[in-house]
Amino acid sequence: MASLNPIPPPSFGPSRPDPLTRKNITIHGSGSKPINPNSSMEAKERKEETNKKIASQKAISIILRREATKAVIDNKKKKGNSKKLLPRSVLEALHERITALRWESALKVFELLQEQLWYRPNEGIYIKLIVMLGKCKQPEKAQSLFGMMMEEGCVVNQEAYTALLSAYSRSGRFHEAFSILEEMKNIPNCQPDVFTYTILIKSCLQVYDFDKVQILLSDMEYVGIKPNTVTYNTLIDSYGKAKRFKEMESALVEMLRRRDCKPDVWTMNSTLRAFGGSGQIEMMEKCYDKFQSAGIEPSIKTFNILLDSYGKTENYEKMGAVMEFMQKYHFSWTIVTYNIVIDAFGRAGDIKQMEFLFRLMQSERIKPNCVTLCSLVRAYGKAGKAEKFGGVLRFIENSDVALDTVFFNCLVDAYGMMGCFTEMKGVLEMMERSGCKPDEITYRSMIKAYSVNGMTSKATELRNLLASLKKARQLHSSKG
Repeated sequence: MASLNPIPPPSFGPSRPDPLTRKNITIHGSGSKPINPNSSMEAKERKEETNKKIASQKAISIILRREATKAVIDNKKKKGNSKKLLPRSVLEALHERITALRWESALKVFELLQEQLWYRPNEGIYIKLIVMLGKCKQPEKAQSLFGMMMEEGCVVNQEAYTALLSAYSRSGRFHEAFSILEEMKNIPNCQPDVFTYTILIKSCLQVYDFDKVQILLSDMEYVGIKPNTVTYNTLIDSYGKAKRFKEMESALVEMLRRRDCKPDVWTMNSTLRAFGGSGQIEMMEKCYDKFQSAGIEPSIKTFNILLDSYGKTENYEKMGAVMEFMQKYHFSWTIVTYNIVIDAFGRAGDIKQMEFLFRLMQSERIKPNCVTLCSLVRAYGKAGKAEKFGGVLRFIENSDVALDTVFFNCLVDAYGMMGCFTEMKGVLEMMERSGCKPDEITYRSMIKAYSVNGMTSKATELRNLLASLKKARQLHSSKG
């Protein structure tokens, strides 16, 4: 009998670096003599500077634990130490927290920054903080900082207003966001530009408010602002995800007509994802050829999209061809690539190849995540290999993978599919230990398993529980 999976063998996986090309690092012994007679003095100065920086960083860390060490901090404040931190240390601490989107900690560091003797208001720092707060969906905090920025005499320009508008639109507060847009139109040097409109369009598209998008596009045309490549890419990607192919193609055609607005690899990837994700493989391939003819080179994301599209339509031969191409032209596999291919092998029932790739990704030091584990569980469940779940659970115990409800739902569904009802019920206890709450999908999977196997009373019991949970949620939301 022919193999269910005509994907080429795992030799098409990512090529390993040749050990012969690795450079040796020579570490000089402590007996090496300095070449420059002044280097001893320079080394001493560098060491002093490093020590000052470390001391400043430690002081920041202590001051941020203000509540826990209030007496120590009050003592330090009396001595004036908290106001004499090194500028570089404070700014680095602030930048790290902004980048990590740790907004509460970032605001504490910013307060510390304002206490420094050398502090001068800077609009750039304010804008970065407002953008961060927008990403963290804290529009009120962003508004407060915007007001503080004005009070401190900073130049409040178009960029600052756009950051505040973004904070509201990201949180779905469109009334305030549109009000800021109108306000900007009446302030000199703060007129909204294509970036302002694109941010607002993207937020509207994320909640599928296509009417507001059309209003914004018409407004742009009225004031003479032309969409740019980012605007069109945002439209194409969102229309594609919503399967609104007519609007997507219209935006793409309009973009191609513009000489000053060239499509790029993002345009290509969004278009391929839209057609490939909906199973329109032939259209996806035609678009790929056209974009390549226009001189747009594919990226690793492009190949991941192709692999995913071919895998989900069980077109394993073409999937293998993509893998071969990637190896030939040295495209390194990412975790997304591994997850796609592992899932494809699992769907095809080729457990051996799936497990080989799972081991390979670990040997390449790519950490499996919840998506990887879900693919393994689904494949084992489909193949009826209950004994394999122990290995997955042992891997989880020995790793730092953060589990989510989706993973546990896969496990519940797999156990239910195989009639392992004791283990299926035990997943609820595992969820509790991991801090994950069962959702509607969890209970529906269990109800389905019980119903299929004629366990009517158990299914009815869970239906009643699900109904009561829904009622409690509705009551809670109405009170809120």
